[in-house]
Amino acid sequence: MSKVAFYTLGCKVNFYDTEAMWQLFKNEGYEQVDFEASTADVYVINTCTVTNTGDKKSRQIIRRAVRRNPDAVIAVTGCYAQTSPAEIMAIEGVDLVVGTQDRDKLMTYVAEIRAERKPINAVRNIMKTREFEELDVPDFADHTRAFLKIQEGCNNFCTFCIIPWSRGLSRSRDPQSVLSQARQLAASGYKEIVLTGIHTGGYGDDLENYRLSDLLADLDRIEGLERIRISSIEASQIDDGMIAVLNSSPKMCRHLHIPLQAGDDEILKRMRRKYTTAEFEEKIAKIKAAMPGVAITTDVIVGFPGETEAHYENGFRFMERIGFAEMHVFPYSKRTGTPAARMEDQVDEDVKHERVHQLIDLSERMQAAYAQDWVGRVVEIIPERGEKGEAGSGLMSGHSDNYLNVVFQGDPSLVGKLCRVRIAEGGVNEVRGELLEVLDGAGAALAANV
Repeated sequence: MSKVAFYTLGCKVNFYDTEAMWQLFKNEGYEQVDFEASTADVYVINTCTVTNTGDKKSRQIIRRAVRRNPDAVIAVTGCYAQTSPAEIMAIEGVDLVVGTQDRDKLMTYVAEIRAERKPINAVRNIMKTREFEELDVPDFADHTRAFLKIQEGCNNFCTFCIIPWSRGLSRSRDPQSVLSQARQLAASGYKEIVLTGIHTGGYGDDLENYRLSDLLADLDRIEGLERIRISSIEASQIDDGMIAVLNSSPKMCRHLHIPLQAGDDEILKRMRRKYTTAEFEEKIAKIKAAMPGVAITTDVIVGFPGETEAHYENGFRFMERIGFAEMHVFPYSKRTGTPAARMEDQVDEDVKHERVHQLIDLSERMQAAYAQDWVGRVVEIIPERGEKGEAGSGLMSGHSDNYLNVVFQGDPSLVGKLCRVRIAEGGVNEVRGELLEVLDGAGAALAANV
């Protein structure tokens, strides 16, 4: 039996794409082996190019695969493969470069290389692609949540970002295809679906009279599905239709990840973001009114070119006022080929470092405050497989719909079931809870501790 090993760098969408590529190999009778521990016949490296460091790390991993088995087929895919195919083809030992499209042809290319041993550069111009690439993932081995990719690409062209050039323009998956895959996942026992994409909130921009809010309303009607989570959405894409669905659907998770990137209007303009701080704040207020108790998490870039002390202080106060449930804080990193990399007034690394630490401290304070607010309240958890649920530990963990990571006493038989848990103690990265009862799919109690 032929063996394949995967190595994935970068974002959740890349991990989804790797799962989808594994399905193709599985259907051809391949066995998947560990990239580090075993020798494989085919190595697939799914690369990242969001930073220059992503490129460098991708090259290191490609060379590592070549060293592990010089006779293996070395296939490189993903964002770095899309933007720099010639750079990758120049690495000795690389047999195949496929970018962020045409991965459905992967098995044909691999068979061709195994027969003829001639390298193939299969990268095409992504900007001409208008169709969503259909690659299904029917099963997620280590998750009780299923990921469902509904969208690809981005039309925003923020000045710091290379992604439109590596993923192409925004294109939506056909609604019927999304719904059919969601029904399949629910039938397989997945109670929570995470909708994912490069610019998830852009779903429907290229469809006629069908928006993300319409898709959510249709997903809400799927039997057996308990929770719908959106991986990320832009403030500018949360319209009244979306707020109405958030307000009316009991399945929509009370957690939204809404990237802010900067809390100062001048910096937002330099970033070419599509909102002002006032507009962002107004959207957050509407969401909080529609979904009381909602957790809003965000991304922030620190030390963007031209960010003065005054801009930073302004942003700090704005973030504090919004009261995020958590912030992912990144120091600005130059990305060759983007307008921001060519801007003058690059911020000193030490200044960036200091500001990153201050914002991480703020994030932890806000996280603790959000969690504290839930002490004594009851949430529903779907326990997940993982270290907390190791046999014999007596501890389980899972996320509430508002994304609190709750640890409580229980056993592995609870994995994937809906449990009612009372929050007993707050915290920063996890909170403690006590199991009250286990519910079946219809929400009825199966067993109670109280």
